[in-house]
Amino acid sequence: MTDHRYVAVEGPIGVGKTSFARILSEHIGAHLILEKPEENPFLPDFYKNRAKFALQVQLFFLVSRYQQQMKLISHDLFMQKIVTDYTFDKDRIFAQVNLNEKEMYLYDKISEMLARSVPQPDLVIYLQASTENLLTRIRKRGVPFEKSIDAGYLDELTEAYNYYFFNYDKGPLLVVKTDEIDFVENEDELKDLLAQISKPIKGTHYYVPPGRAFI
Repeated sequence: MTDHRYVAVEGPIGVGKTSFARILSEHIGAHLILEKPEENPFLPDFYKNRAKFALQVQLFFLVSRYQQQMKLISHDLFMQKIVTDYTFDKDRIFAQVNLNEKEMYLYDKISEMLARSVPQPDLVIYLQASTENLLTRIRKRGVPFEKSIDAGYLDELTEAYNYYFFNYDKGPLLVVKTDEIDFVENEDELKDLLAQISKPIKGTHYYVPPGRAFI
């Protein structure tokens, strides 16, 4: 897999980050790191009342992800391949959507301090999908506290993700539109996607499935 030793899979809720991270880690023989949102005790309450619990949920995620990133360094990150289903920077994408101005000021103070020692991925794979497909996938997996997620919230997240990755300049980026591919059930589409990842990637590259147009 060329020189990509630390690969992060990103995208909004329901896009298939964890599923693809699992597949990719098995394919390249990498150590898999998952963000485990179910361990955030504030998350169920957040989906019931976003304004009231936004700061608590974001700070918990921020600290948890920082602790995971520090473990990567202590376990000789560059001596083995690593695949994660998130980037450390993703937390700020959610924070910008969910926090008010004063909360964002506090969040940024803490985030900027922690981010200084966090390693950057050699490759980020950004999975995209329409709001309709995200909602379908969220409903299909049936996580109880995700039932209240609505199209409006997903629209906000998708817009924030697109803006962030449109301006991404921290390293190689592969953008994958997942609406018309099924890398879980369709082996041919999975093989083609994995073949793209195995190639050297510089800057931003858009994966276009054979016979499909990228929109």
